[in-house]
Amino acid sequence: MSVLGLDTSNYTTSAAIFDGRSGENAGRLLDVRPGELGLRQSDALFQHVKRLPPLLEELLGEGQALQAVGASTRPRAVEGSYMPCFLAGEGQGRGIAAALGVPFYAHSHQQGHLAAAAWSAGRLDVLDAPFLAWHLSGGTTELLLVKPEGFTVTAEIIGGTSDLSAGQLIDRAGVLLGLQFPAGKALDELYHQSDACHKPRVKLKDLTFSLSGMENQIKALAERGEEKASIARFTIDAVGSVVLRATEEARARYPGLPVLCSGGVASNSRLRAELTAMDDVLFAEPRYSTDNAMGTAILTWRALNAGVKL
Repeated sequence: MSVLGLDTSNYTTSAAIFDGRSGENAGRLLDVRPGELGLRQSDALFQHVKRLPPLLEELLGEGQALQAVGASTRPRAVEGSYMPCFLAGEGQGRGIAAALGVPFYAHSHQQGHLAAAAWSAGRLDVLDAPFLAWHLSGGTTELLLVKPEGFTVTAEIIGGTSDLSAGQLIDRAGVLLGLQFPAGKALDELYHQSDACHKPRVKLKDLTFSLSGMENQIKALAERGEEKASIARFTIDAVGSVVLRATEEARARYPGLPVLCSGGVASNSRLRAELTAMDDVLFAEPRYSTDNAMGTAILTWRALNAGVKL
């Protein structure tokens, strides 16, 4: 017996099943036109509505018995957090649950990221005690103090960016270099083709930092004719260096807490190498760092087994 989780973020349609120990995620990136930096919410919502049915057919096959259905219904578990694209997963999830006569559970996209990261790192127990976490993605670069709340978690922002997210900086650099959006994987590959010694320095104050100045420097490097690989290295080093320093400072303020890294940017190989050199820093597997529904399915299973009533 399994549960179904759905997540319809601004760039990925995904569905996952979980049986308490193992699971399977099926996901598809949304189409972004070459040269563009993202999608309007209406376009993302339309693509999700089209893509979910065949994705579910692929994942569920025939005769899959479901005990519950869950979906990401908002970006974060805070008042006023809302994005229309999550209506696709929520609507289809509620419909499937009603048709099967099983419970439906609503989660946030961020809670799903944290659950997927903990599970794929082999440390689902992390969710049951306080920990520090990075949510590094195209729309979010937040350093969090996370605490358990029943079957799920609550997250307090204690640091991160004051303007551009790490993912936005990486994607903007990638599009500037003529790469396909989202550009994280391509920049990661270019990084290892350069040994340039540019030393980006991002100012860190009280666990908070700004990346807009780095974007201006990246544009200046491009205008001077710097090689693509060198610009990719500068971009990733800018993100990696400040995330590393903020992590060190946060651990000094909150000693003894593990650090869990989630979100698409957390799949970057250089960032992972730098942070895993520290003790008790956990990463999701790369495929569960990017947007996925596995965490949503895991939280749905936890809610069901905790006997949460709707």
